[in-house]
Amino acid sequence: MNQKILAEVVFAGRSNVGKSTLFSDLFGVDVRKGRKPGTTIKPNSINLKGLQITDLPGYGFIQGVSREFSERVKDFIVHYIENYSERILVAIQVIDGRSFIEIVERWEKRGEIPIDIEMHQFLNDFDFPVFLAVNKMDRVEKKDYLLNIVAQKMGMIPPWTNWKHRIFPISAKKGETENIRKALKKVLADKGFGGILR
Repeated sequence: MNQKILAEVVFAGRSNVGKSTLFSDLFGVDVRKGRKPGTTIKPNSINLKGLQITDLPGYGFIQGVSREFSERVKDFIVHYIENYSERILVAIQVIDGRSFIEIVERWEKRGEIPIDIEMHQFLNDFDFPVFLAVNKMDRVEKKDYLLNIVAQKMGMIPPWTNWKHRIFPISAKKGETENIRKALKKVLADKGFGGILR
């Protein structure tokens, strides 16, 4: 029997940024990972005591995947968030700290809004909080420099340390996620879902 969905936590991010790894680390559940990124529009979800946790498909351009498919994925995510915004308690947007600056600058040089920034702006149009998980920080040398640029590009005035309730430098693979775990625990406890996070 399917358990009723009372509320939801969503994970959003480009393919290969570590969404599924963070999902697994926080909730202690192995999430099905696609063999090849960018080949599915179906989200991965689990239901824990009425709280649905959803790993949305990776958005953005992927080598070897048509632009049409990438657009369909983006449209699916937008419609999903719009349709279920009332039950979403928090959105966790995961970005790759190692490649963020390079990717954003590449988009900006073409005169386009980088997709991570566009997605961040979209998520912030709703009433739920948006946590920005800056992943793979164990492989970043100038951490504060990067995080200040992330803050600025995402519309938050640096220094990033003013935004520790919204920006979470993590390394999901190494289990260095205590900052976001603590913030998420608080949101869930405040909404009556205490004890779900490990």
